Amino acid sequence: MGMLCAVSFNRYGRLYYLDPGELRPQVGDRVLVPTDDGPEVAECVWAAQWVTEDTDGFPKLAGLAQEEDLRRDELLRRRKAEAKVAAKRLIREHGLPMKVVAIDHVLGAPDTGSDRTTVYFTAPHRVDFRSLVRDLGATLRCRVELRQLSARDSARVQGGIGSCGRDLCCATFLNDFEPVTIRMAKDQDLPLNPLRISGACGRLMCCLKYEHPLYQRFQESAPAIGSRVTTPEGDGKVVGHSVPRDSVTVRLDADGSRCSCSRASVCAPRQAHDQHYTP
Repeated sequence: MGMLCAVSFNRYGRLYYLDPGELRPQVGDRVLVPTDDGPEVAECVWAAQWVTEDTDGFPKLAGLAQEEDLRRDELLRRRKAEAKVAAKRLIREHGLPMKVVAIDHVLGAPDTGSDRTTVYFTAPHRVDFRSLVRDLGATLRCRVELRQLSARDSARVQGGIGSCGRDLCCATFLNDFEPVTIRMAKDQDLPLNPLRISGACGRLMCCLKYEHPLYQRFQESAPAIGSRVTTPEGDGKVVGHSVPRDSVTVRLDADGSRCSCSRASVCAPRQAHDQHYTP
């Protein structure tokens, strides 16, 4: 048991959970988060509170942001904005099929010229951007790196709203992309319309994997569509499944009406158990 708080580097961006240590930041406080390039300023969006989970593996806050830290953060944001404008302009001038997704800027020691700008972009294929890097470095007067992102990584960096009306999973809590197949959509009886089962990145939605194990377990024990079953209301044929309700739809032989029965009530092993043990 320990304390955790949540911070975000951008408004409505991904949340990062940290151990506040001796600090007690409140919502809206600016805090320092340790990164590979040194402490960076973030905003506390979830005040420090006790949680039941083990917090030993979480990084600790480096402290509360001071005036100097806030000035440095404002300078970083200004440099990123300038780099983004320059990158877009030079991409148009070079006629390259690239789209700038994000900019990352690292400040070096003062008066050393060791600043570094990383431009993240997407492109339909590999792009020869050597001349672009040269011109961009001369414009920004720092070392420039270009990194091409996949469609999924691009959606994660940019963020957005999914078809469910909520923030994209990859931009909020998903850490790794797990394989998603069209078979998962078929097992869940979803329409195989690309517009219905594709996310903002144009790939299959990551959430297709969330409930897939539930559908697999249901199909292992539920009677197949078209099979004959005996229900509390009489014999009939299975004509549909409802996995969220854990039930099957049966058309009765007696009058052709349909009834919804729990999976357990029409499961052959369960019926055999009840007949054997029920007095």
